[in-house]
Amino acid sequence: MTHSSTPAPGGADVIGTQRWARLLPIVFVTYSLAYLDRSNFSIGVAGGMKADLDISSGVAALIGAAFFLGYFLFQIPGAIYAERRSVKNLIFWSLILWGALAAVQGLLHSAALLIVVRFGIGVVEAAVLPAMVIFLSHWFTKSERGRANTYLILGNPVTVLWLTAVSGYLIEATSWRGMFILEGLPAIVWAFVFRKLVQDRPQEADWLDKTEQRTLVRALDAEQRGFAPEKVSYLQALRSRNVVILSAQYFLWSLGIYGFVFWLPSIVKNATGQGIGATGLIAAIPYAFAVIAMLINGKVSDRTGRRSRCVWPWLLVAGLAFYGSYALHGNFFAAFALLVVAGACMYAPYGPYFAHIPELLPRDLAAPAIALVNSLGAVGGFAGSYLIGWLNGSTGSTDASFLLMSACLLGAAGLMFLVKRPPNMSDTATYPEVTAKGASPAKSEAVA
Repeated sequence: MTHSSTPAPGGADVIGTQRWARLLPIVFVTYSLAYLDRSNFSIGVAGGMKADLDISSGVAALIGAAFFLGYFLFQIPGAIYAERRSVKNLIFWSLILWGALAAVQGLLHSAALLIVVRFGIGVVEAAVLPAMVIFLSHWFTKSERGRANTYLILGNPVTVLWLTAVSGYLIEATSWRGMFILEGLPAIVWAFVFRKLVQDRPQEADWLDKTEQRTLVRALDAEQRGFAPEKVSYLQALRSRNVVILSAQYFLWSLGIYGFVFWLPSIVKNATGQGIGATGLIAAIPYAFAVIAMLINGKVSDRTGRRSRCVWPWLLVAGLAFYGSYALHGNFFAAFALLVVAGACMYAPYGPYFAHIPELLPRDLAAPAIALVNSLGAVGGFAGSYLIGWLNGSTGSTDASFLLMSACLLGAAGLMFLVKRPPNMSDTATYPEVTAKGASPAKSEAVA
């Protein structure tokens, strides 16, 4: 069905809704597959992989480091390729490669080879999130990006939601090897679907109504007129105040969330004594609430335009919830309820956060900036998965790890107050008089 542009009150053109129905399911499935092949490793470890491959604590750290090293090193090159050349081609080949490597994990009999494969998965998945955020910035205006990015990153908690429930039973039905193989192959099939359905920019889409196409391109170009015209190098952009602060902030945030994702199944299993199947069901509960929180927060973010105010309060509550879970560790049900709150609050800000970064820099510089921020998130992810496991093992309890995650999330919340909107951006350039159907132009804000 074609949605033509229609006049809006005040003379503003309204962009139709074709893009939402066409593109958002595609980006959701793509990121879901990336997160599936990244996160089912923790289920495989708990389901017998550690014993079968004789993975010691030191080797486990190397495996984690290998993935995040590959993920860290190839973020910026991949993001620059996506902006300058083609998101479509990059994601097509990434899907094929990470699907194949993920399935290969089920065929390995050596921890050393597993280290190599996990590094490869990190490399080919490195540019997925930055590339998809860049892709959405080519197709959705500022007043839409909070929701668009929310639907993209919903692939994270939704995947973990069913992954933790289904993968445990899949291991019971086959083995951890069967789980890796069966969950790796869909990415290869999806690569060809993705290439068939996606175009890099609105100008290339023959399925998009021509009036809507022109209106959308005009709106996106108008958003760029608020940035200073002088040439800024990639290095200058990456060293800018906002990018440095956001990189440190995302490091702390990711340390908390990856520690949670990687170790929640083990924490639940040890606390309840349940089998891997029931453990997966219990560990999936926080992600159901995370989906609801993300949808609500993404909508509020686009309606108000207050990106930072849709980030720091959630992280603050998550940090306090971790502390409360630590304080109530003697009562599993109360402590777990607070973990549900923490999980939901850690995920809720993702959409507004990644909508915010492209608003701070010109279009050609936003790609490496997003990649750098996400790279530091990868380092935080490794630190979280390693430190939480080390603290749990060395202390024999989760107390120290909960305090660490609490402190990191509180720090991440505080750093958002230091991020400021570039002073050269005018209100009219930031919020052009072209709006999305059903959305109203937001007012400008100082980020904090």
